[in-house]
Amino acid sequence: MDENKCIFLLEKHGIKPTSNRIVIAKSLAACENPVSMKELEDKILTIDKSNIFRTLTLFRDNHLVHTVEDGAGGTKYELCLSKSIETDEDEHMHFFCERCQKTFCLYDMPIPDLCIPLGYQMHSVNFMIKGLCPKCSKKK
Repeated sequence: MDENKCIFLLEKHGIKPTSNRIVIAKSLAACENPVSMKELEDKILTIDKSNIFRTLTLFRDNHLVHTVEDGAGGTKYELCLSKSIETDEDEHMHFFCERCQKTFCLYDMPIPDLCIPLGYQMHSVNFMIKGLCPKCSKKK
């Protein structure tokens, strides 16, 4: 994603496009799969851990990133491709490989509509499938 698209995306979500926020958004856009804080820190050596965390929190609060429980007790982040700045309409299932420990997006598998009991209020859904990815399945 080029810088102009990144600035447009930040502004669309009501986020002031500072240089650090642009770098973090571009780094997330370049990732094929959801990434952990540690993976993002390793990619972005010019921004300290606390600034990355605060920026990810701001992005989450403004529906610019999804947080995904990765299947191993950690949290991963992915850029939200929703057209809405108020809801995460592009939520999809994820797959956690128990061997390589990677989390994969299953974009073609939207989270099914859920009917929850009366009185409960749903804010988000985390749908994680666990097993072996195709690459690890081939290894014996």
